[in-house]
Amino acid sequence: MNFHILTLFPDMIMSGLNTSIIGRAVSSGLLSIEAVNIRDYAFNKHQSVDDYPYGGGAGMLMQAEPVYLSYESVAKKLENKPRVIYLSPQGQTFSQQMAEELAQEEELILLCGHYEGIDERVLEEIVTDYVSIGDYVLTGGELPAMVMVDTISRLVPGVLHNDVSAEFESFQDNLLEYPQYSRPEEWHGKKVPEVLLSGHHANIEKWRREQSIQRTKERRPDLLKGD
Repeated sequence: MNFHILTLFPDMIMSGLNTSIIGRAVSSGLLSIEAVNIRDYAFNKHQSVDDYPYGGGAGMLMQAEPVYLSYESVAKKLENKPRVIYLSPQGQTFSQQMAEELAQEEELILLCGHYEGIDERVLEEIVTDYVSIGDYVLTGGELPAMVMVDTISRLVPGVLHNDVSAEFESFQDNLLEYPQYSRPEEWHGKKVPEVLLSGHHANIEKWRREQSIQRTKERRPDLLKGD
């Protein structure tokens, strides 16, 4: 799977994604992550990509042309028109279900805004999806882009050494993940539940399912409203 991230801060993107599981997946060829510097497509010697918004208002706005040219530099290399995701607090909230859908794509372009946003005209021209990672405002789209890349990448076959682990985590079936335990069997007076030591797989799965439901009721009851 190939990610193309349009950003003013490519070093921030690459330093954040070239480590751990995602970094290993890139090294092994399972993923490709390209950070395209929008400033490279500025049309002035200072590589400035922002200007004052028409009508006044606070802050500066990213101009349409550098954003469009950075998009074109990626799109012209692809066989099909790619999905372009603009990271914005005005977008649909990112979820595990959305990640599963996007993981089916071969190419994804993620557009990171900054300042007061981006000229509306280029958004209308290139953006296919508006996505938010939550109801709060950040200084730019780089952190949300990295969150999305990490979440989606884990669903690409082979990225996790144990692909089963991606199937039994929080938010699968709208349930939070069950509690987990490792050695020793007793720590600070707290013991591992007996059922997990029994070796009885059916009972273990039943216990885990019950724990997932109970934990979801306690911590995220909103996930159960549709059931």
